[in-house]
Amino acid sequence: MLLNLWQQSEPLLSIMHFLMQGGWVLWLIVLVAFLVITLAAERIWFLLITYRHQYDQHVAHWRLRSDTGSWCAHRIREAILSNTNRELSTTLPIIKVLIMICPMLGLLGTVTGMISVFEVMAFNGTGNARLMAAGISKATIPTMAGMFVAIMGLLLSVQLERMVTNRHEKLATALSI
Repeated sequence: MLLNLWQQSEPLLSIMHFLMQGGWVLWLIVLVAFLVITLAAERIWFLLITYRHQYDQHVAHWRLRSDTGSWCAHRIREAILSNTNRELSTTLPIIKVLIMICPMLGLLGTVTGMISVFEVMAFNGTGNARLMAAGISKATIPTMAGMFVAIMGLLLSVQLERMVTNRHEKLATALSI
């Protein structure tokens, strides 16, 4: 029944056809995109939900201190800010690396697709445009997908960095000396 539903769904068939045209590299790009989205969603959840509790705890503990101006208090504040900044930006480097990989995967798709075109030309000559079109699709679709994922991931990464910076600065302000 589920397979029958899958076969009758026009959008799903279109997506599957698109993924098949792009070859195995396109599947790899989809996997990287899924990882970026998952890691970004985790960071957004942490920044919007989980971090609020930690922020409140740090501020409450700081305000309970009788001494906020001594050398020791400065070091404690720096430690709190440093640890918090590390927690805030935990997965951002991984997201950035995955984003940087996407254009390279698109280039890999271009190369593998062009190899397919050259194989068709070697076996069948240059007269059969239909056979060459499959290789050209395999060359251009991963390139487009890799660039799309990289651009969208870059925008997402910049937004996440902005959120991290804002929260870090807000905590630094709240832990005033």
